[in-house]
Amino acid sequence: MNHISVIGSGFGALTAIRALRAQDKTAHLTLISPKAEFVFMPSLIWLPSGIRSPESLSIPLEKFFRNMRVDFHQASVTGLQDGGRTVITSTGEHLTNDGLIIASGSRFIQKLPGLDHAIIPCQGISAVLKIRDRLQQMTHGTIAVGFSGNPTEPSAMRGGPMFEFLFGIDQQLRREKRRDRFKLVFFSPAEKPGARLGPKAVQHLLSEMKNRQIETHLGHKIKAFEEKAVITENTTIPSDLILFMPGMTGHLWLDNTELPRSPGGLIQADNRCRVQGMDKVYVAGDSGSFPGPEWMPKQAHMADLQAATAAKNLWAELQGKSPTHTFKVELACIIDSHHRGILVVRTPTFNLISPPLRLLHWAKKLFEWWYIRRYR
Repeated sequence: MNHISVIGSGFGALTAIRALRAQDKTAHLTLISPKAEFVFMPSLIWLPSGIRSPESLSIPLEKFFRNMRVDFHQASVTGLQDGGRTVITSTGEHLTNDGLIIASGSRFIQKLPGLDHAIIPCQGISAVLKIRDRLQQMTHGTIAVGFSGNPTEPSAMRGGPMFEFLFGIDQQLRREKRRDRFKLVFFSPAEKPGARLGPKAVQHLLSEMKNRQIETHLGHKIKAFEEKAVITENTTIPSDLILFMPGMTGHLWLDNTELPRSPGGLIQADNRCRVQGMDKVYVAGDSGSFPGPEWMPKQAHMADLQAATAAKNLWAELQGKSPTHTFKVELACIIDSHHRGILVVRTPTFNLISPPLRLLHWAKKLFEWWYIRRYR
C-alpha cells in the first residue's frame, strides 16, 4: 500500500486528494494542515456587503475526509527530511511517506514599513470582516485599494481580487446611497495594472475606474504605509482605509528543507509539477514556481490544474512509470462588482474579455455553489 502525504487544505490540496483517491482506492492518504477547513477564497469579495456570510464560505472537511478515507493530521509543517520522505510538524511528529504533494500556498511579503496599517484581504475571513466593520463605521472618507508583486518572481502576485474589492466597495456605497461621501483611490507600482489579464483588460479596467470616478496613482514604487496614508516615491495618498495585496513568496518552513527555491522564494518545479532534483515530491498552486509565460496566474483554477497533474504523475511514479502529464496554462476568472461581472480568459493562443454583464455575476455565484458542494 502506498502512503501519500498532502500538505495544505486549500484548492490544490483538496483537488490532489480527489485525484489520488480516484486513481487508487487503497492508498493511505494523509493530509496535513492546521485546520480541517476549506475557505472558498474567491467569494471573500462578497463578505463586506453581506452577500455572503463567514459560515457560508468556511467549509468543515470532516465529512470529506471520511468519504475520501483521509487521515487528517492537524498541525503546521515545520520542515522536511530524507529528501521529502519525512514531514516534520509542529506537534513534534515525523510523518513518513512514499510520495509527497505540497499545496500549502504562499505567504505575503511584509517588508514595507507600516504594512500593519493596511488590511490584506486574502489573509482570510477575519481580515475581510475588518473591512466590513470599518465600512459600517465610516460615514465619509478616502478608501485606497492597491496591490504590488514580487520583484524577483513576476507570477507571484494576486491582483484580480483587488479590482473586485475596489468595484464591489464602489457598488456597495452606491447601493447604500452614500458614495458621494467617499473618495476611492486605486494605486499600484505597475503602470499597467492587470496586464497579466491581457492588453485589452488593462484598458477595460482603467476605463471602468474612470467611469466610477475612482482616482488612480500608477507607476510609482510604494515606499511605506502610515495610519492615514499610502506613501509612494512620487506622492502621499491620504486614506482613512487601506486595502493592499503584497506580492507572494514561500512559507518560512521551506527554509528547513532541501527544496530548491526560485529567485522569488517559491519551490522550483518543472512542467510536470515535479520538484526539481527530488524523488516523488510534487508541488501545486501558490507554493510552486513553474515554467511558463510571465502572465501565468496564481489563482484557484491554476492550482486545480496543477494539483490534478501532480497527482497523476506521482501515481505513475509509484507504479514504476515515467510521469508524462503536463498542466494547461490558463487564466480564467470573472471580475465581479456585486451586480455585474467581466469574464477574462487567457491562454497562450487566446485572450477574451467580455463587457460587464449581470449574467456573469450570477454565473460566479453558480460556480461557487457547484464547487463547494463536493466538500459539504
